[in-house]
Amino acid sequence: MSDTRRATLKDVAAASGVSRATVSFVLNETPNQTISPATRERVLRTARDLGYVPHGIARALREGTSRIVVLYIESSLEGNYSRSYIRGLDQELAAHDHVLLVRHGPPTDSATKQVLDAIRPRAVLRFGEIYRTGHELDDVGGGWSDGLAAHATLQVRYLASRGHRQIALAMPPEPPLAEVRLRFANQAAESAGLPPLLSLVVPGPRAAGASAVSAFRAAHPSVTALAGYDDDTALRALTALRDLGLSAPADLGVIGFDDTEYGALTTPALTTVHIDAETHGRRAARTALGLDTAGLSPTHGEVIVRDSA
Repeated sequence: MSDTRRATLKDVAAASGVSRATVSFVLNETPNQTISPATRERVLRTARDLGYVPHGIARALREGTSRIVVLYIESSLEGNYSRSYIRGLDQELAAHDHVLLVRHGPPTDSATKQVLDAIRPRAVLRFGEIYRTGHELDDVGGGWSDGLAAHATLQVRYLASRGHRQIALAMPPEPPLAEVRLRFANQAAESAGLPPLLSLVVPGPRAAGASAVSAFRAAHPSVTALAGYDDDTALRALTALRDLGLSAPADLGVIGFDDTEYGALTTPALTTVHIDAETHGRRAARTALGLDTAGLSPTHGEVIVRDSA
């Protein structure tokens, strides 16, 4: 009977006369390693001769793809929503015998190629992709029901219900999806009979944030409330107000977005929008696997009313 045992990394190392670490460096094209061209060629030739296949793609060769789904997410989009989304995505994939691999950072061409070559994933997803492609209303619920449009509307309508007529969207420097977010907010403002939102960039450094808020208030005294792009930006705005000797909501109402844990710990406690995205993640998992998404209905977002607005 022929030996059908799959060649291992240890086998390649022994046959080529180098360490397993060296074999790993060569096969994974690890940068900044001092491996001679001759050694590199010997390792590659040995791996080919032995028919070595990395364990991660052994099943991929049999099935055409692996049972791995890759999700790219940029750090600027991480928060309660993304954590809930990933939890749902992971659990639903696991229920269908698949594994989730989360990669942090933008999906560059070289990084994506490396993933495709190494593990042949069943699917490669990018967090928030629909908002980058002009299909922003194709999210769960058509956008205005359970998607970003609906959640941006919650912010604006809550502030309007508190009597605010002129609102600004407080954003971090170079935020992703800023254009889409502002468009949704302005559509919500129009439906509520309010003028378009102004934009205020609140920088990260504390002194710069206070300076930006001070200059904005001087230029736009009619603005009575800020809708934060996220909780982090809203908290920077609250800090800026304190540094200027002002307070929320007396001088300026502030509402966050995404309900991070820090909002409940500050003074005043941050009013914010809470979004449970676990079902969004489960739907994304089923879509990636080509399965029916019927029966998965997301929980609607809600305003968590505290003290800042």
